[in-house]
Amino acid sequence: MYLKKIMAATLAATALAGQAQEKPFNIIPEPVEITVTGQGEFQIQRNTMIRVSEPALASSAMYLADYMDRYLGIPLQTEIPKTGKSRRKGNPAVEAITLKPGEPACIVLINRKNGEVSGGYQLEIIPAEGIRIEGNDEAGVFYGVQTLIQLLPTRAGVLPILPAVKVNDYPRFAYRGMHLDVVRHFFPVSFIKKYIDYLALHKLNYFHWHLTDDQAWRVEMKCHPELTEKGSVREGEILGLYPGKYQPLPYGGYYTHEDVREIVRYAAERHITVIPEIDIPGHCMAVLATYPQFSTTPDEPKKAALTWGIFNKFSNVLAPKPEVFDFLKDVFSELCDLFPGQYIHVGGDECAKRWWQESEETQQFMREHELKDEKALQSYFIHYVQEVVNAKGKTLIGWDEILEGGISEDCIVMNWRRPEFGKKAVRTNHRTIFTCSAWSYFNLKESRIQSEIGPRGPLSLEKVYEFQIVPDSLTTEQQELVWGAQGCLWTEYIPTTWKAEFAIFPRMSALAENVWSPLEKKDWINFTRKVEMQFERYELWGARYSEAFFRTQDIERKR
Repeated sequence: MYLKKIMAATLAATALAGQAQEKPFNIIPEPVEITVTGQGEFQIQRNTMIRVSEPALASSAMYLADYMDRYLGIPLQTEIPKTGKSRRKGNPAVEAITLKPGEPACIVLINRKNGEVSGGYQLEIIPAEGIRIEGNDEAGVFYGVQTLIQLLPTRAGVLPILPAVKVNDYPRFAYRGMHLDVVRHFFPVSFIKKYIDYLALHKLNYFHWHLTDDQAWRVEMKCHPELTEKGSVREGEILGLYPGKYQPLPYGGYYTHEDVREIVRYAAERHITVIPEIDIPGHCMAVLATYPQFSTTPDEPKKAALTWGIFNKFSNVLAPKPEVFDFLKDVFSELCDLFPGQYIHVGGDECAKRWWQESEETQQFMREHELKDEKALQSYFIHYVQEVVNAKGKTLIGWDEILEGGISEDCIVMNWRRPEFGKKAVRTNHRTIFTCSAWSYFNLKESRIQSEIGPRGPLSLEKVYEFQIVPDSLTTEQQELVWGAQGCLWTEYIPTTWKAEFAIFPRMSALAENVWSPLEKKDWINFTRKVEMQFERYELWGARYSEAFFRTQDIERKR
């Protein structure tokens, strides 16, 4: 199991010889082990060569070269063997990747393919010879590159002079995710790529893309083009905090198949898996605006939601009709074909069951199928979609309400409510992702004195950092079912890209250290010291960020 591999890797790490860390490093997330190996330094020069052991590492080499050029103004060369691309003409195949005294210093990337913890790596900086990054797999090499980036200057023009160190590192959890809601407010492909870059820079490896809800349907479906022709646009926009001021301003947008493929490819080059979410059987007002006959109240007028909430006052659930199940089969089959990743998110949360209770046609369906209550009916929908997804070789993920009517063990549960629901999922033998709203929802304002991103909160940087992902009450076997954790960004009050960045930074950095670093390496005081340098990185990347943490600290010092 994954945790057993990590324990084995921990024992191996303790065998590494060398001096104890002599000075602090500003690496987020904190590595498993970093050792100062000597007194010398290595300086990355213009046109320093990046050499790789195989063509598959070309994307990591190009990523590092692009980062150095874009942010620091230092061009590097890349040398890719055989079928890979090279930035130097007439480049011979690389037969042996070694750092040898007397040869021009270089940066070497090696995939060891050793079967150890996925994402693990070693980084060594050797004065006068260069930098060597060895990964357990391709992802490990990429994460080694991310650590190297965190050792670089945070301003263009400052020469990268690096200390002689050796880093041994691997992730604590296999699942390290971030979510983005593009339904309440739409974001262009360019920002989705930037968001994915932010994940990569923090060694996060899953992008949960929330694509449908009451307010809109945001992904093209060739099988049902009406979903985006009608369901991607709402009639108006509420400005300000709820109830706000209504503006009759049509609001819309969606992602084409070409957009999706471009984003999936971009993420894959950064070792990030995209998980699409199509939310059913509730949160379906945009579907019903397109197909009112799918509702329990087909004769009533339907339109995509203009405000936020669960909408118990409006019918937003799918009715259990043959044409609805045919629709679900079409949509999820196409979704599985469009997204190559292993996982499909079905939503399954906040289903307003009163509309099933008030529908005689629905009650008749429940009697015919021997469903004892509406929770069992919700489970019926989830089971149906799971069969469609499984037939495509995929695995289903849902919010923790999918447990209510019973689900099969191969479904993965995403715990967004209190941790007790995550514990229940684990104890019923489900892999579980902890993304409890009180600790992981970055749309909550960071402090009480903050008002930029909405009324709810606060969710402080320290609270994100200190969230206990694995509850103490779980047995050793149950702990192994804790797949990881995730941060979420719901965008009801986040209509712009700068507010999205403001909401996630610096709390994404706290999340990253919580899901990557070993518990014994987590240190809040040390993290607060590193955050100051992290703020400089945000500025280098051109990212907006919240300064609430420092304002709060100033207030505490004055007291």
